[in-house]
Amino acid sequence: MILHIDMDAFFAAVEQRDNPDLRNRPVVICGNTPRAVVSTASYEARQFGIHSAMPLFQARQRCRHLVVVPGNKEKYAAASRKIMAVISRFTPLVEPVSIDEAYADVTGCTTLFGPSQVIAQTIKQTIFNDLALTCSIGIAPVKFLAKIASDMNKPDGLTHIPRAQMPEMIQSLPIARIPGVGPQAMSRMAELNIQTLGDVQRFDRPLLTRKFGKFGHRLYQLSRGIDNDPVQAGTPRKSISSETTLDSDISDAETAGNILLSHAGRVGRELRKKQLLCESVSIKIKFSDFTRISRTRKIQNRICSTEAIFHQARDLFQQVKIHRPIRLLGVGVSHLHPRNAPVQLELVSLSEQEPDRQWESVDRAMDRIHEKFGRDMVTPAVLKPMTKGSSKKGGNMTGTVIKKVIVSGKVQGVCYRLETRKAALQAGVDGYVKNLADGSVEAVFQGTPHAVDEMVAWCHQGPPGARVDQVTVKASESQTHFEGFEIRY
Repeated sequence: MILHIDMDAFFAAVEQRDNPDLRNRPVVICGNTPRAVVSTASYEARQFGIHSAMPLFQARQRCRHLVVVPGNKEKYAAASRKIMAVISRFTPLVEPVSIDEAYADVTGCTTLFGPSQVIAQTIKQTIFNDLALTCSIGIAPVKFLAKIASDMNKPDGLTHIPRAQMPEMIQSLPIARIPGVGPQAMSRMAELNIQTLGDVQRFDRPLLTRKFGKFGHRLYQLSRGIDNDPVQAGTPRKSISSETTLDSDISDAETAGNILLSHAGRVGRELRKKQLLCESVSIKIKFSDFTRISRTRKIQNRICSTEAIFHQARDLFQQVKIHRPIRLLGVGVSHLHPRNAPVQLELVSLSEQEPDRQWESVDRAMDRIHEKFGRDMVTPAVLKPMTKGSSKKGGNMTGTVIKKVIVSGKVQGVCYRLETRKAALQAGVDGYVKNLADGSVEAVFQGTPHAVDEMVAWCHQGPPGARVDQVTVKASESQTHFEGFEIRY
């Protein structure tokens, strides 16, 4: 038997667990900007019709007292690792599907742990005892039915579909519940009067293939209870992507190029971190009218450098005719291979591969800097953050102030300076931070009065791990115009 374990409103549940004030309140996890999209909605928020991928402004319209919480990927990833470790106590055949769901084949584990229902209940109870989180589990002889079963009695549900009940279940299962059946497929289903998975049995394989392509063959099999997809432990990652919904629509190619470069950098870092190479690059574009397109290119050489990925993504973008403002941009890679996988050698080395290899060495050097000092320490010049109060060199802008702050206590260290720089960039403040010989830290903040006061207030607390004993604030006499916020040594 196969289990499908699906955490209940995972991101929101983690935040409600860690912050008692959020419990029993409608909570969504997303950025708090007008263009933000809901990542996860708590079950209290779902009662208002709020769901994942819904624009935040629509969610606020449905629930005036909605609580918006920014996501914390590191915290969710840590919880996910513990959940997968719990599942692995009962079977070695665990296939993570995403950060909050996994398949587990317990066919050979019943002698040790009891029937599949007992194993599922034990997993649920262990996750709740160890992490104070609930999950829903579906049990079935095949993967696709196990996934459907896990969604039947959410939250905190446990649904078992025995093999004897599979034919009855298939006959009545709405076709829209089948993974992979989207809006376009549903329109074709209507043409054939297919409403349930059982209705598919009326049609032969060639007709379904003509109507639905490769997916038609899978529909033919699923309608007869056949799913030969096994649970694969350690399944290799198939793709990596990065995308963002923009704060405001864009139309110019230069801004789009900068965004593509930023996403190419994120995707490239993940490839290099996982020791992978890719053979396909893709872009995703969503326009202001919410229509979307994607373009993919298979490339001859396996790559992982940011520059090579960006070059392919930019070429794909330039082939698209942009007639509407762009709301979302993304870059993805697929056809992934381990870096040490064997490849067919060329009889003659191609000189055009050399720049990619050279950029890869630069990228790896930058990766080491990012890992040690943070991602904001080094960035392509074209992506240098635009801070508030920027102007030409030679004096302060009207409406800006400069303040010097001396912070004493347990504050000297790389972490403190990096966190100060990160906070300053977020506040839109220019200036610098440096250590002084007496053990204190000096920082100069230049920006709007509100932004500078925000940074002064930040200095009174500092980042976690710091101990601030005293903060002395002075009006700086410097007439220097700072561009960005730097760490001085």
